[in-house]
Amino acid sequence: MSHQMIYLGHPTDALGLLGIAAKKATLPATKALVASQTGRVHAALGDGQQAERHLGDADELLADGLGDDIPEWVAYFDAAEHAGARAVSARDLAGLGRSRRPASTHFEDALTLRKPGFDRVRVMDHVGLAAALFDEGEAERGATAAHQALDDAARIDSTLVASRLNTLLEAARPYKTAAVDEVCTRAKELAAACPTTIAA
Repeated sequence: MSHQMIYLGHPTDALGLLGIAAKKATLPATKALVASQTGRVHAALGDGQQAERHLGDADELLADGLGDDIPEWVAYFDAAEHAGARAVSARDLAGLGRSRRPASTHFEDALTLRKPGFDRVRVMDHVGLAAALFDEGEAERGATAAHQALDDAARIDSTLVASRLNTLLEAARPYKTAAVDEVCTRAKELAAACPTTIAA
């Protein structure tokens, strides 16, 4: 439910749900998931100190190992998923000048760590990487990463992936080059083919 609140643009509600979840989490895997998500939401709210505290808690839990007794519903959460949460957190905090490490490096970590079979999430990581590179002033690298992301996105039927294209378009907006124009045209065509009102 907290995931849904984030994507619907209600981070305060997400934080409330995560507070309830934190009281009930007993296994390392669930504790790490809740900590990672809580850090992400604090970043969305602009609280860099609280974001880092919770993301750091998740770092420590992952470093210690999540154990073997992991419920199926939380089995998707691993170091790659946490790297993705750190990437989005860094992107949100960068807009406030509070990011310690470029979001692009976290997206690269997530892509390196992703296991086979997570195609949709991998596409979102690629889109996030491209958008982060644009945000960081790396227009040429951003365009290259964006084309790879769009190649992959075209093969995935997902409104969530389509919603992330809005983030890519916004990040590319300041650049007026032929390469970036081509990226924007492709992204707009792909987004139009799968319209969505989900917040990115």
